[in-house]
Amino acid sequence: MPVVVPVKFPFASRALWFDPQGLDIMEGDHAVCSTERGTELGLVLEDPYEVEERDLAAPLKPVLRIATDEDLDRADELVDRGEAAMSDFRRLVKQNGLDMKPVGVEYLFGGEKAVFYFAAEERVDFRQLVKDLSSFFHIRVDMRQIGVRDETRLAGGYAQCGQELCCTRFGGQFEPVSIRMAKEQDLPLNSSKISGVCGRLMCCLRYEFEAYKDFKSRAPKKKAVIDTPLGKAKIQEYDTPREQLVLRLESGKVFRVNLADMSCSDACKKRAEEQKCACRPDCVTRDVLEKIESPDIALALMELDREAGIDVGDGLSQADRIATSGPTPRRRRMREEAQKGASSGRAARSAGKAKGASAANEGAAPSRRRRKRAAAPEVQAAPARQEERTEGTSRRRRRHVSEEGAAPEQRASAQKRTPAANDDAPRRRSRRRHATQATKPDVPSVAEQVQEGEVKVTRRRPGDGGGAAAKARSQATDHADAAADQPQKRRRRRRSRKPKQDGSGQGTSSSAES
Repeated sequence: MPVVVPVKFPFASRALWFDPQGLDIMEGDHAVCSTERGTELGLVLEDPYEVEERDLAAPLKPVLRIATDEDLDRADELVDRGEAAMSDFRRLVKQNGLDMKPVGVEYLFGGEKAVFYFAAEERVDFRQLVKDLSSFFHIRVDMRQIGVRDETRLAGGYAQCGQELCCTRFGGQFEPVSIRMAKEQDLPLNSSKISGVCGRLMCCLRYEFEAYKDFKSRAPKKKAVIDTPLGKAKIQEYDTPREQLVLRLESGKVFRVNLADMSCSDACKKRAEEQKCACRPDCVTRDVLEKIESPDIALALMELDREAGIDVGDGLSQADRIATSGPTPRRRRMREEAQKGASSGRAARSAGKAKGASAANEGAAPSRRRRKRAAAPEVQAAPARQEERTEGTSRRRRRHVSEEGAAPEQRASAQKRTPAANDDAPRRRSRRRHATQATKPDVPSVAEQVQEGEVKVTRRRPGDGGGAAAKARSQATDHADAAADQPQKRRRRRRSRKPKQDGSGQGTSSSAES
């Protein structure tokens, strides 16, 4: 079998096979090869390997030698010459008025010719341009028209995903990409979102198209109804990279399940045999739901078991419990003592109620008028009790008794407590009196002091500052009042020196001048 080595050239779209001719060449080396265009320098992508004879489309070209340091320096010089020739290339294109876009200039390693790459929507007549380029650069010129995809591959860059452009990183021949591939992958049919840097549909749409197509051929269709132990569920969406389906129950709970874990019912198998097609799963078993780490699904399964009459407990393991299942001995003893105390208290209350009921039966309570009449004999002993209360320090409320209805002893005690100076003053009646009344000192009131002039009242206003500021302000007011009392001096009116505009003014000014 023939041995080949793949070599990639800068302006080529894919790697080409060459005959290593027994050279000790390895991956990552630069090799000088003989091609159809001439002598070129390329990068070796893999170590030499054997291929089948039928895989060769044409005879292999040989690898001349492994590139040396001098060869690499010459290759760098040719690259610089190509970049410098781009300005003249654009100038000549504009001078000829051609509708094309210059992309790059490549000088072959052997110096046979220079290849000028350009992009154009339609076919361009560049015969005059070739003559101008060859006469200016003094070299054989080869014109090559490329598309927008090749232009983007040569320019390089990064895609929307943040990775290097697929055409630059992978290379190879460009395969057609259609809008059907975007539909199959459930992508929005928005040109700005599914188009690449080149303005065409993204190359990666074709890479994942086969995977999406295979998954949809095995999975049930969207909006299909799936049988589960918790009821009917509907398929909402696909997760193709993970091969999962998103299901929604009638109760509103949403969960994910792997396509491999779903199973087919007997009716589905029978229908597939009749139609002679692949059977798509249409049900989810309880074992699959128990594997899902979802609290909602776990509670729903527990409720389903409880309705079926199965004792499922509270759903907590022994490690998750905070307290034990039964009361501790100490708490049990405290409960028993509390129950005993409550029972004894209820017995005492019931006995008190029975005793009060028997006393009520023996003699009914007198009415309000009868109580007042019955209390009349006790009024004789009231002054003694009142004198005892006044001698003590405690203050208690007592009912007001008028002078006509009071006993002589009460009136005598009231006269003792009241000063002699206040006998002629009207007596104030109040419902509440203190046990002891202290005599007030003979001090004139504030109103009397203000009226006599001993105390001067100064009203404060919000924000005046008070203290020293108020005192200084009061002193300033006193000085102003004193100045106002003195007769003001009569100020002499000053005559205006400005002459008046009318005739009388002129006479005044003339008299003033005289």
